[in-house]
Parts: sequence; C-alpha cells; structure tokens
Amino acid sequence: MPPFLAREFVHFYGPADNEVRLFFAPGRANLIGEHIDYNGGLVMPAAVTLGIAAACRLRSDHLVRFHSSDDPLAVEIDLDRPIEPDPARGWGNYPAGVLHELLLQGVSLRGTDVLFTTTLPQGAGLSSSAAMEVLTAFSFLALAEVPTSDLRAIALLCQKVENQFVGVNCGIMDQFAVTLGKEDCALLLDCESQDYHYVPVALGTHALVIMNTSRQRRLTDSKYNERRTECDAVLRLLGTDAPRNGLVHALWSDVLSHVSDPVLRRRARHVISEQVRVEQASRVLADSDLAAFGRLLTESHASLRDDYEVTGPHLDAIVSAALQAPGCLGARMTGAGFGGCAIALVEQEEIPDFTASVRSAYLAATGLEPAFYVTHAADGVHETTGEG
Repeated sequence: MPPFLAREFVHFYGPADNEVRLFFAPGRANLIGEHIDYNGGLVMPAAVTLGIAAACRLRSDHLVRFHSSDDPLAVEIDLDRPIEPDPARGWGNYPAGVLHELLLQGVSLRGTDVLFTTTLPQGAGLSSSAAMEVLTAFSFLALAEVPTSDLRAIALLCQKVENQFVGVNCGIMDQFAVTLGKEDCALLLDCESQDYHYVPVALGTHALVIMNTSRQRRLTDSKYNERRTECDAVLRLLGTDAPRNGLVHALWSDVLSHVSDPVLRRRARHVISEQVRVEQASRVLADSDLAAFGRLLTESHASLRDDYEVTGPHLDAIVSAALQAPGCLGARMTGAGFGGCAIALVEQEEIPDFTASVRSAYLAATGLEPAFYVTHAADGVHETTGEG
C-alpha cells in the first residue's frame, strides 16, 4: 500500500494485525458515441488511469465503516440491520446500495473498515459514482471469498443499485466500462443488446488529454431529460417507419418525410450521424489511423454543439482552444455535456505547449482555471498490491 494511504488508514482506523487489501476501479471517458446510449446505439468508452482506490481490512463484527481521504463524511453500516437510502449519507449511498444488493443476493458479507481515495475530479463526468459502486462490489465479493470473474454480472448489479437504490436512471455504459476496461483498448458496446467487443486504441506517440472545464456537470440542471423526450417524439412521428431497436437505426429519409419540426430534425440528425461516426471510429482505430480518429472526434463535438445542443459555452471554449493548440489531432466533449470534461488526442511531445495554450485561451474566455489529466485506455476494476 502506498505510504500516504497506509498513514491515512491508521489515522482513521488505528493499527491492527489484520491484512489490509487494496482494490482499484478506474473512471471512464467515452471516446465517441454521445447521447446515443438511450437511443439503442453503439458507444465506445474506455477505462482511464484515473480512478478510486479502496484500502480494506476485515473486522471481527458486522459493522462496515467507510471513510474518504477526500471528504470529511464518515459512513457506518450495520450489516445486521436493513440498509435503506438515506439523504444524510451523501456519497455513502453508493457503497451502501451495493451492500444492500449483495445481501439480497445472499452474499455473506463481513464487517470491514474501508478507506477510499480518488484521483477523479468530482462532477466532471468521468463516472466517479460507477467507479465507487463497482469498486465496492468487487472488493466485498473478494473479501467474502466469492469469485469476481463474472464482471458483466458485477456491472449489472451496480447499474441496478444506481437505478433502484440511488435513484438515477442511468444506462449500462459506465458500469461496463469500469468493470470490463482493458489496457490500450476501448469497449465497443451495443447498449440495446449489451453485446461488446474490444477495439484497439494504440496511441503510439500520442496520448489522451482529459480537459476539465472546472464547471461541474449537473444532470438535474441540464436538458438531458428534454433530449430524451425529443428523441421519443421523433420515434412517435415516424409511426410505422420507426425502428424497434432505437432511433439510431432510423433512416434519415424517413425523418425528412415524417418530421417537420426543425429542432426535432436536428436531434435525430445527431443521433443517426453519431452512430455512423462510432462505426467509422472502430474501423480507423483498428487501422491505427489516429488522424482520421481525431477528425471524427471533432465532427462529433460539432454535432453535439449544433444539432443536439448539449455542449454549452465552457465545453465549446475548451474544445475550440484545444483545436487551435499545438499537436492536437481532434477534440470533443465527453459525457452528458453542460460542463464536465472534454478529451483531446495530442502528440505526447507537444503536451506541455498544448496544455499551456489551452489554459491561457480558456482562462481568457471563461475566467475559470482548467485542469488537465494525461491518460490512456486502462484496465478495469482489480485488486492491486499498490506498492510505491
């Protein structure tokens, strides 16, 4: 365990003879395929090197105690008592919901002291909630000596927790990416069938740079639900020509025939064209054509800005600055939009000049200080020795 984490653990829980085990779950960045998960489409997320670590030590009783090195809130759960959602528990509802579901599935959980620490910026749209859910499920199964090899089942369990315990109607993309992530690969996931396969993301002399706008993404403040309603409206207008498996499979000619509202047409055009871009991205990445991939990223952002209208001034400013900075092959927002993060594909040797250029331009445009994280496609949830 890293020395700082060992010190923190002893600070919260004191020394003991029991072994402390360390687990890690990554965040995720959706490389391309935005706002088409709920339209039955293909998405291409990747786990990233940023994430959440959990140091865990078994107890002799049935208490589970959670602390975070990044938040003063302490959470205590008695495994012998019913576990219900509690607004006062804050972030603790994510791991509590997982424990609730594991108990319902008959897993014999044991009392445990847990210390979380994270490198994921909060509210940035990098799936910190999914990472915490998956991390809790994986680590408590391992501590209970239950096999953790069925990663798909862990992902589905955590989606159920988010939907039913936390109360967020999310899809499956985030949990799948966090559990099934693979080094130097993206996950090409069909959100309708839940079939997936890996696409190589061999960046060579390039890297992914996550650019945090420092404007927190709040889905409740955004027009996320409005966009879902608009897509449903398009399907209703298509009538008998509506595809059964989602708007992504509609024909543009049918949209032009049945939908006269210009706003709804634009929404449909993004969904249909973004699906095509995901399919193209999987092919060009397989061919290691990073220049073509970069162009698809940029086209995706333009569609999200002009047709789907979910970017907003902060994401537009940081993507515009990135596209004008040295070494950038392409950039786009990632996540739901209205704040959060964007990603850029950048030549490694140009990264210092790139980040300096983007910082200066973005600060001048918004008055906010951005943050940058250099990363690549990484492995999903796992146990680690955590040495160093």
